[in-house]
Amino acid sequence: MSCAAAANAAAVRVIARPSPSSTRACSRERRVAVVARAVDQSLNPRVAALNASKTVALTDLARSMKEAGADVIGLAAGEPDFATPEAVREAGKRAIDDGFTKYSPNDGTAGLRAAIAKKLKDENGLTYDASEIVLSNGAKQSVAQCVMAVCGPGDEVIVPAPYWVSYPEMVRLSGAESVILRTTADEGFLVTPEKLRAAITEKSRLLILCSPSNPSGAVYPKETLEELAKIVVEHPRLMVLSDEIYEHIVYAPAEHHSICGMKDMWERTMVVNGFSKSFAMTGWRLGYVAAPKRFARAMSMIQSQITSGPNSISQEAAMAALNLGYKGGDSVAEMVRAFEQRRNFVSARLNAIDGVKLPSVDGAFYVFPDVSALFGGDAEAEGFGPIADVDELCRYILEKGQVALVPGSAFGVPECLRISYAASNATLEDALTRIEKCLDPSLLKRNSSAAAR
Repeated sequence: MSCAAAANAAAVRVIARPSPSSTRACSRERRVAVVARAVDQSLNPRVAALNASKTVALTDLARSMKEAGADVIGLAAGEPDFATPEAVREAGKRAIDDGFTKYSPNDGTAGLRAAIAKKLKDENGLTYDASEIVLSNGAKQSVAQCVMAVCGPGDEVIVPAPYWVSYPEMVRLSGAESVILRTTADEGFLVTPEKLRAAITEKSRLLILCSPSNPSGAVYPKETLEELAKIVVEHPRLMVLSDEIYEHIVYAPAEHHSICGMKDMWERTMVVNGFSKSFAMTGWRLGYVAAPKRFARAMSMIQSQITSGPNSISQEAAMAALNLGYKGGDSVAEMVRAFEQRRNFVSARLNAIDGVKLPSVDGAFYVFPDVSALFGGDAEAEGFGPIADVDELCRYILEKGQVALVPGSAFGVPECLRISYAASNATLEDALTRIEKCLDPSLLKRNSSAAAR
């Protein structure tokens, strides 16, 4: 019998015992084959059910196309194009030279946690002790630990759509179930009190709010937050995760408010924030959560078993960021002014395109236009073919215009797509010109049934 045949015959056995007459080489070959065939390829069902992040996938695709020589413009990433403020960069360099290269305390340094507590008091009117703040390796980790700390099998998490792509997947990992609460452009992509009340059940454990919003740029007015808070406090099991990572990127007359500051909400709110967006520190990977002590301790325990403390060098840089001044001082204000100018430019260009509807954008650095008239039905692009859905529309724009966008299906709203305007004016001018050309009626036939509506 050949080595291969012997291995096949023994495949059902965990260990193959070589026959006395077999050669050492044949025995080794057979054992390797048996072990390879015996490996169980199954995954944790929760992991197997996860969906890949379309924003990460499209950003990586655009980057790989550019590295291969393609003239691709990437407007898919949620990353400021500005350099980290100079004072912050210098603080990071000094941290290395001064020896801040060892493990950090699990929750972050005492000095930075105290500085964050002061920031929350001065800028947001929220009172926390430093022991109620946990620093993590990015706000994404903070959000995930919030969900894991309070949610489990049998729980429901209310996730307003459009949502950040990772919220439902984090809920899935916890074993809880997402209850997707659709909002509309006519509602400003904001949850209404009526819709929230209708979504709450005895299983409701967590409501996730993101203001300013990724992907829509919506900002919750204080009056709306007050109404939502009145409903939340009627349900003792229901908590709120308030994702405020874009808090400083708000355009007047809109203002940022935290639902945590509403009446009776401190005890039931976990506030997530960080340094990536407002301070252009995405690569520094530093975020935090502020929460009542019982929940902060639970998240600290999770972190201690997964990553331990955050980057020690980044924490020194973050201290410098907080010292730039109220709400980031002139450095952040300058970036926000640039973002506002870009928002105005992009909004005007998009609103001039037939079939594109764009609600007002009050914060963050995204627009989220409704493009449902451009796909489905008999919509078709010259040299490309039928455009069945928003994913196909984004693929068409990437292939023909070489501009990477994110389909709204990634955010739970398949009628829309997301464009990041965290890019230079010249880049945005070029990108919008390409998009306009792709969407020109002479090249892209509209969905006649959508137009009839």
